[in-house]
Amino acid sequence: MAQYHEQLELISFIRENEEKFYRIAYSYVKEPETALDLVQDAVVSALQKYHTLRNHDCMKNWFYRILVNQCLGYLRREKRRQLFFKKSQQQVCAEQQDTERMEACTDLYAALDQLPPDMKTVIILRFFEDMKLEEISEVLKVSPNTVKSRLYRALRHLKLNLEVN
Repeated sequence: MAQYHEQLELISFIRENEEKFYRIAYSYVKEPETALDLVQDAVVSALQKYHTLRNHDCMKNWFYRILVNQCLGYLRREKRRQLFFKKSQQQVCAEQQDTERMEACTDLYAALDQLPPDMKTVIILRFFEDMKLEEISEVLKVSPNTVKSRLYRALRHLKLNLEVN
């Protein structure tokens, strides 16, 4: 009975945060259907491995870790198969009316795509998901100092890339 209650807790958590999970997946793959598939795969994996979670207070970080690993694994597989086609970043900003903002958004996403996966993950979790550095370190299972150094390196790369454009 306790295990059933804990699984309901996980299901409730997933339903409450499904839009956040989709945004994270979409920020990696830029394809709506693929992002949905990755979220679904993460949910299935979480349900299958839920019994391995020792501390249920860490469910948020545990699930983010699963989702990020799903996204990075997908990108690695697609890169190996050379089937990874980047969609225009303008689709992400298509709803914006102001062309200057659209160009800035396109430049930002293009610069994000040039970052190595470890730096891109830190930027996405910090600024798109508004996670604290300590939470990011728990999700990525690295020290907070490593998260800080990746964040600052990524910001320097973004600044350089955006100044060039």
